[in-house]
Amino acid sequence: MIDPLAEVVSLLQPQARYSKVVDGAGAWRVRRSESGQPFYCAVLDGACLLTVADREPIALRPGDFVLIPSAFGFTMSSLEPPAADDADSEPVMLADGVFRLGRQSGPAEARLLIGHCAFGSPDAALLVSLLPELVHVRGERRLATLVELVGEESRARRPARDVILAHLLEVLLIEALRSAAGTAASPGLLRGLADERLAVAIRHMHEGMTRPWTVAQLAREAALSRTVFFERFSNAVGVAPMEYLLAWRMARAKNLLRSKEGGVAEVARQVGYGSASAFSVAFARHVGQPPMRYARGQGD
Repeated sequence: MIDPLAEVVSLLQPQARYSKVVDGAGAWRVRRSESGQPFYCAVLDGACLLTVADREPIALRPGDFVLIPSAFGFTMSSLEPPAADDADSEPVMLADGVFRLGRQSGPAEARLLIGHCAFGSPDAALLVSLLPELVHVRGERRLATLVELVGEESRARRPARDVILAHLLEVLLIEALRSAAGTAASPGLLRGLADERLAVAIRHMHEGMTRPWTVAQLAREAALSRTVFFERFSNAVGVAPMEYLLAWRMARAKNLLRSKEGGVAEVARQVGYGSASAFSVAFARHVGQPPMRYARGQGD
């Protein structure tokens, strides 16, 4: 059985950028606005505050894990942050490689393992749009262990380091996302999969991509009326059912063309088009260039 969430993460091609251990003491605050850079944080000890965009601040405790698939501005601080007009803190690297925020002497009051990763897929923006804006998981020790493994591997220079990191990050993202599947507040794939009726239709779209699906057929698979299914899917996932199916077909087609897995006719068949010409027209309209030109460009 095909797992839609695993497929999305696999196509994202996560890659390690860096990770580091950060200690905080006293009053401190850091603000980041690196749009599009996935950010994660595991609280190893102590506590801190996280504010993402216009959301209410979240008090993070030991064992908490946070993932922002496309960081668009966030603030982390001590539980009692500096005054609003005080300057933000600059991390200072200590002799043991740990970074320090706030008061430089005395014991740390919070210890965090934070990092950025990157998504190698040309369709990263599309795929990330299917994920929640913020994932906050509490009490999942497996996640903290995975993050520590990512941190250790990213700092080491072992053979096959990049291969190990790619697989670790895939596991980390899937574990974080499935742990939050029932609590995802923003529209996206997780909210769709958390709805038992919609999950049936989503899995059918992924498993039976070659079938000529209609909204009515998908509604029957979900045991809902056409109108209720359309509205429920659109509200949960954030896009209409056929728009989701088209976007997923095109993402799969681009991946097949990049990996040179068959010619245009074979790719068309694998993503549900009855003819190469119909696929070429849809692909050119969606991507902005014919599939053959796209495939040649990926080989340059």
